[in-house]
Amino acid sequence: MSGVDGATAVVTGAGSGIGRALAESLSERGARPVLADVDGAALNGVATRLDASAVVTDVSVPEEVERLARTAGDVDVVCLNAGVVGADLGAPWEVSARDWERVFAVNVGGVVNGLRAFVPRLLASGRTAHVLITGSLAGVATFPGGGAYGPSKHAVVAVAEHAAMALSGTPVGVSVVCPALVSTGMSAEGVDAAHVAERALDTIEDGTFAVVDEQWRDTVVAGARRLASGRHPAPPAPTDPTR
Repeated sequence: MSGVDGATAVVTGAGSGIGRALAESLSERGARPVLADVDGAALNGVATRLDASAVVTDVSVPEEVERLARTAGDVDVVCLNAGVVGADLGAPWEVSARDWERVFAVNVGGVVNGLRAFVPRLLASGRTAHVLITGSLAGVATFPGGGAYGPSKHAVVAVAEHAAMALSGTPVGVSVVCPALVSTGMSAEGVDAAHVAERALDTIEDGTFAVVDEQWRDTVVAGARRLASGRHPAPPAPTDPTR
């Protein structure tokens, strides 16, 4: 699709961080946002400020995402953004079963539930539409530690690739943004969420499938080569920007 001006756009996880930045950018670009978040107070604050619709939604619950899709009606853009880090950030065996379940239920389940609820409706409309998925650098490079978050984001990127291939040749496009550390409720450090949102929305117009921070592209490629060659993994590191 060409731009989002006049489009109806759903954003999950819109109460804070990248989701809030996506909602703000969509509004600035002339879209009509329909915002969702599990945190009703944060969601309503953003929705009121942007004069947007708000639907309190737990994306890990398929029935709630289906209700969001019914409430949103005819949409043109779906931003599947909701995500959590988790409480346990150690090695796999140090992460509780409850944390594994919760992180995957929100991060992966939220995307799958969104695709199941919205894609059939987008295809049935016959209009040009787009699904934007929020991944992470942790989904294309493997870091030591971090608990269930990284593995969940690897799954998210795989689901995004699967969806893009399945929707090839249809009017529904798919893209995934894989930012490095972002200044959000998850982290006090990192790049501005507004910058991530702007680049993410640009993919709707420029045809980019995946957005990976330039400083991390070489290490993502190196990691894939290391795996394909059978060598042991190594912690990733960004390219020195001064070189």
